[in-house]
Parts: sequence; structure tokens; C-alpha cells
Amino acid sequence: MEIEIATIGGYEEVGRQMTAVRAGDDVVIFDMGLNLSQVLIHDNVETERMHSLDLIDMGAIPDDRIMSDLEGDVQAIVPTHGHLDHIGAISKLAHRYNAPVVATPFTIELVKQQIEGEQKFGVENDLIKMDAGETMSIGDSGKVELEFVNVTHSIIDAINPVLHTPEGAVVYGLDKRMDHTPVIGDPIDMKRFREIGREGEGVLCYIEDCTNANKKGRTPSENVAREHLRDVLYSMEDYDGGIVATTFSSHIARVTSLVEFAKDIGRQPVLLGRSMEKYSGTAERLDFVDFPEDLGMFGHRKSVDRTFKRIMNEGKEDYLPVVTGHQGEPRAMLTRMARGETPYELDDGDKVVFSARVIPEPTNEGQRYQAEKLLGMQGARIYDDIHVSGHLNQEGHYEMLDALQPQHIIPAHQDLKGFSGYVNLCESEGYQVGRDIHVTRNGNLIQLVD
Repeated sequence: MEIEIATIGGYEEVGRQMTAVRAGDDVVIFDMGLNLSQVLIHDNVETERMHSLDLIDMGAIPDDRIMSDLEGDVQAIVPTHGHLDHIGAISKLAHRYNAPVVATPFTIELVKQQIEGEQKFGVENDLIKMDAGETMSIGDSGKVELEFVNVTHSIIDAINPVLHTPEGAVVYGLDKRMDHTPVIGDPIDMKRFREIGREGEGVLCYIEDCTNANKKGRTPSENVAREHLRDVLYSMEDYDGGIVATTFSSHIARVTSLVEFAKDIGRQPVLLGRSMEKYSGTAERLDFVDFPEDLGMFGHRKSVDRTFKRIMNEGKEDYLPVVTGHQGEPRAMLTRMARGETPYELDDGDKVVFSARVIPEPTNEGQRYQAEKLLGMQGARIYDDIHVSGHLNQEGHYEMLDALQPQHIIPAHQDLKGFSGYVNLCESEGYQVGRDIHVTRNGNLIQLVD
């Protein structure tokens, strides 16, 4: 059976992930993501109103025209998790393919919300829920099967999909952290990865996220970030001014910890910002979390400002707002607070807790720098970097190679500079560029089996 891989997006940048795998006449697409930084550099861009071709030209979504060179029929579109760099282009591209979107329940719900907000295209693809540990047949041959393996990441309900073919398994390894003690959900299923590496023909190809491949050691568990956050907030228990926290809205485990620790220090948590309400509200509706009944979530600007007024009237010392804006995004809540555009007034000594790191990209770094400077000008004290990454460091990569023992490796989720650490790591394990390490770019086809 012929096996061919199209590296469509995410092979020159972090963002707009999209990869297609052809096994015989059947094609499966993994991820359809957005490059948010390419959107943020333009003022007042509303992607939901834009045509896909304009977004492709902008570099915001994958250029999927290479798919016309890939023989076979698309049988499924499979996003690995609910981050926008993996699902943000589904509403723009999925309608081109007569195939269902197959994902875990939380991811499917987020995809559904993306589609409902789309104003340019009618997206009518079926949405199929599949849990980690489950499989489904692909195509009519009966020889190709899709499996979801549970992984841990900085969002709940993440998986690595595996396409089982007669020539061996293709493992799509974006994005994960090797967390054996997660705050929410099950640990990474390393037992299943080891089994896949030794079953049948083994692993034909491993497509891997290279984000932290230059970092030594292993990525700490989310429990490490949780305890760091506990220590920081408990140290503020006697402070009688304002405390504000921000994190990734999609990081439900971190939001859960912030809500819990706010209560512990005698403050009422409240979640503010459109994406904060969206992700946390969705997780609660699907029973992934059980927030306190009195927890307020407000997304619309008027509702947020009314909440800020109530906090100022009743006393900042009684509340802990958890807000959007950890990257300094121009329209996010924390940035508006920093510019003095909300009823919430920051005073000298007020605490701002960043339970997140800056995504290492110039647009984000510039916006975050500006936000912190504005907060500092109002007298705020910054607590930074209370976080652990959602991606594997070097020791995690070694463990995955040992578990899977792949015949071929394709580095992904970076540019060429970002691939270098992972390529060196693989070569130290006996792989070789040009033979079984395939360093590629967006828009290329790689023939693994003729």
C-alpha cells in the first residue's frame, strides 16, 4: 500500500498546523489551524468575515492547494486538541472536503463553536466524537484504522492520533507533555505508545512537535505549576489591595487552580473575557470540571465592565479577577485594564499574576512587553512565569523515540531553526537526515512507501 504524507502547514512556523496522510486511496487530514500572530499584526481583522484565499495569502491559515496533488479521497479531518493553531482554520477549509471532523468531545464542542461563528462559508461537515482509547475504520478497504491515544497538554481532552496501515503505523505526535500526575484527566498513555511501537509492522512514521527540543531535561507536571501558583497566591493572603491573575483561557487545569486558591485566601474568583467564558463554560457544561456555584463568568464587554464596577464598589480586596490578556493581546481584558479603559482601577502595589509564558514569537513578545510596561506605570507589581510548558523537553523526546522506534521521522511545529535541536537529538539515536529524518517545508509531499 502506498503511503504518502503532505506537510501542508506548521512546517515553517508555530501555527496553522495541517498534515495529510494518504494510505492507498484513503486520506486523513490531521489539524487545520490558524497562525494567530499573522492575524494580530493587522488591526481590526475579523477572520470570521474573511475569505479563505485572503487568509491563505496573509499566512494565517494553511495553503491546502497541495491537496490536489494527493491522490485518494479524504475520509476524516482529525484535530488533536482545541487550540486555535490546530482547529482555527476548520471553519475556512473543511467545507472543501466531503469528510467528517473526528475529535474528542471537548475539541468537537470547540470546533462547533468555531463553525457557528463563521460568517463567510457554510460548513456542514459531520462532527463525530471519539474518546481516547477508541478506534474507527477508515475507508472501505478494512485495512486502515484510526486510533486516539490519550496525551497530556495545556488543554484538556488532547490526543495523539495514530493511523494504522498494512505498512505500519503513522503517529501524529503534536502537541503533548509527558505528565504522569495531571491536575485534570488521565496521565499520558505511554503503555499504549510502547505497544504500538512493537505491534505488527511497528511505526512507519512519527511526526513530532519540536517546540522544546532544545531544552534539556523533562517538562514538569502541571502539578508543579499548581504548587507554584498556590505558594504565590497564599503569600498574598494578607494583602488588602487588588490582585488580578491571567492565564491561557483554554488551560482549564490552571483556571481551576486559580479559582480554588482564590477561595483559599478569602477572595471571590470571577472569570472575565470572551475566551475565558467560552473555554471554562464549555468545560463545565461537558462535566470536565465542577466550578463553585457562585463563580461568575462574563464574556461580553458590557457584562465585564459591570462586574468591574461591582468589584470597585464592594472592594477589590474581596475579589480575584481571572482575566484574558496573558500575551498582551490588544483587545483582551488585562490590556484594557493596563490602558485604563475599564472601571477597575489599579493602585500602587496591586498584584498582577501571569500564570503563563510569552509564546516565543515577535508579535506576542512585543505586545506582552507593552502590556507589562503599562501595568507598571500604574504601579502594579508583576508576578511572572508561574507556568510549565505543554510540550516535551529533550528527555521526553528520547522516551517517545524509545517507545515508538519509528522507521521515519518528520519534525514539525517549528521553523528550520526550531527543528535543529530535534534533528540533533534524533541523529544521536542513529537516525540520519535525508535517509529517515525528513526535514521539510509547507506544501511538500513525502513518499514513504511506493
